[in-house]
Amino acid sequence: MRVQTSYKPVFEDWLFHIGLPSSTYAALDVSACGAHSHPRAALFLVAAAALLLLFIGIHNAWDAVTYHVFVLRREQRETDPAIKSKEQ
Repeated sequence: MRVQTSYKPVFEDWLFHIGLPSSTYAALDVSACGAHSHPRAALFLVAAAALLLLFIGIHNAWDAVTYHVFVLRREQRETDPAIKSKEQ
């Protein structure tokens, strides 16, 4: 995220690309450590982590698609004369 220059990440980007995945993987580590003494709770923690990772993936994919459609397409439309002539 820090290498690219076309977009400045906001709090939500940092949260969904770094914060939540890191904490979810930490929760998986905790569940692995506690699986021997508390197997039922560890399985619920694994299930919650899997759902959270699924949610994060869906959110990040949705963000990428909407950015591509609403920002990059608009910029492409504004700079490409062939697209401008078709729209008029």
